[in-house]
Amino acid sequence: MAPDSINTSGGEIAVNGRRYRLPRQPVVVVCIDGSEPGYIERAVEAGRAPWFGKVLTQGTSLLADCVVPSFTNPNNLSIVTGQPPAVHGICGNYFLDPDSGKEVMMNDPKFLRVETLFPAFQRAGCRIAVITAKDKLRGLLGKGLALGAGKACSFSSEKSDQATLAENGIEGVNALVGMKVPDVYSAGLSEFVFAAGVKLMERERPQIMYLSTTDYIQHKHAPGTPVANDFYAMMDGYMARLEAMGCTIVLTADHGMNAKFGADGKPDVIYLQDVFDGWLGTDKARVILPITDPYVVHHGALGSFAVVYLPAGTTAAEMAAKLKSMPGIEAALSKEEAAHRFELPADRLGDLVVVSTKHKVLGTSAERHDLSGLTEPLRSHGGVSEQKVPLLCNRRLVADAEQRPWRNFDAFDLALNLVA
Repeated sequence: MAPDSINTSGGEIAVNGRRYRLPRQPVVVVCIDGSEPGYIERAVEAGRAPWFGKVLTQGTSLLADCVVPSFTNPNNLSIVTGQPPAVHGICGNYFLDPDSGKEVMMNDPKFLRVETLFPAFQRAGCRIAVITAKDKLRGLLGKGLALGAGKACSFSSEKSDQATLAENGIEGVNALVGMKVPDVYSAGLSEFVFAAGVKLMERERPQIMYLSTTDYIQHKHAPGTPVANDFYAMMDGYMARLEAMGCTIVLTADHGMNAKFGADGKPDVIYLQDVFDGWLGTDKARVILPITDPYVVHHGALGSFAVVYLPAGTTAAEMAAKLKSMPGIEAALSKEEAAHRFELPADRLGDLVVVSTKHKVLGTSAERHDLSGLTEPLRSHGGVSEQKVPLLCNRRLVADAEQRPWRNFDAFDLALNLVA
């Protein structure tokens, strides 16, 4: 492939009601899963992250709000569509599909209601690379792309050894990166994303690259701890290599992270299904935890956001009033109230949305959660308390950049429209 065979400078595209200039140099947007404010700063203070230190002092360093529920799927799709879930439709990792009546993972591309930015950039002549840690996101992020050598690729660390030209637009990924498939519960799953991004930038120079990690480290290790600093030091080295190749880099997060355990070190849980069973009778209500995904070892499917389907004759207002009187409940909202407050699709919510406070998590029934994999005190996310995330760029904001409340899904706008 001739790296600079396509000239995309000077034009712009419109996607989902927002306009973006075409890249003048390669743009890399990174979603650091679970990266609450403080991780980067502590690594810099420890002398482990010189590239991040330069960005904090010479580039752009902002705080932004992520989407609530502060989970992986809704926020990654907001970042790559430039809009909240009310527009793109992905409001959890897991939900009750109203069409089938079944609880399913929300990773099927059919659930996405608008296209991402990537097909539009591809139609404008850009080469695209999308690399994720876990395969659960790949189909959503790559939807609509014409995959193939010299055009676009979309693959995951988790299934890198299964990548094909037909399915992923690339083959021989592990040989290219020089790494075997990492364990899904390891920092290596994220490092593979960065290593692959560097190799692809060296070989193919895509104009648009999106890198999305896993929060395995953040679930287990707080900012400033040795393991967390090791992780950000690793990332720092790869970012420096991308910058040396002339890339504009924007980093944000899909959500923050907080300690969710009591004085005894055990998860501090409100088991909502048990609560509703006591109020209404066994299984009369149905509690859904949108944090649920196939990888629950590090969080036990415990997060700070839940939806509840109520039986006929029971009103959301009545149940919300009872919940609000309970310690540890930050918000209990009807689906209409939640859709308005959090910009969510009302048709994909339960009758009631429940958000817990900063150090509490929500579960279904105690007997349904296997917490044997929690080898450290629980850190998790999902609520309003995990909404603040970093929004960094290795370029400075232009002098007349709009002052506004920043969202993590402003990442591409920042990279393409608002920095020098």
